[in-house]
Amino acid sequence: MGDGSHWIWNIADQHFPGGIQIVDLYHARQHLWDLARKLYPADEAAQKRWLMHKLDWLENGKIEKLAAALRNLADAHTNPELGKAICVEAEYFNSNRDRMRYPEFRKQNLFVGSGVIEAGCKTVIGSRLKQSGMFWTVLGANAIIALRCCCISGKFEAYWEERAS
Repeated sequence: MGDGSHWIWNIADQHFPGGIQIVDLYHARQHLWDLARKLYPADEAAQKRWLMHKLDWLENGKIEKLAAALRNLADAHTNPELGKAICVEAEYFNSNRDRMRYPEFRKQNLFVGSGVIEAGCKTVIGSRLKQSGMFWTVLGANAIIALRCCCISGKFEAYWEERAS
């Protein structure tokens, strides 16, 4: 799960080769909202009208259609600076199209938003490492994180058995 930045996918490829990569739907939506604000800076109603189909295409995994519409809009735009911004967004959606197949991901019961992951990190890691007066070295924090994950996942005994042999 990531926001679409190249460096995130490079790390994912390195550590989780073959893993399913998903662009957080909230972040993808934010790209469209930001673009709507640039296109119609003083007109909320126009922003919402413009967004209506684009958000629907995004939600339904029609990313090629969305990217093509953005490229067409960029080509037709008279403001070169805004045209360039639209092209950047078209490329964002095009380069992440396989990570935005939200209907397919949902059919596999996968999350398409990072909220659950962020809440899990806050619960599993933050609640243990960020208590009042705690200071950690990187080595100590990593050790506690590993143990905490083992406890919560029900693999605590296996963790120690592995190290005993």
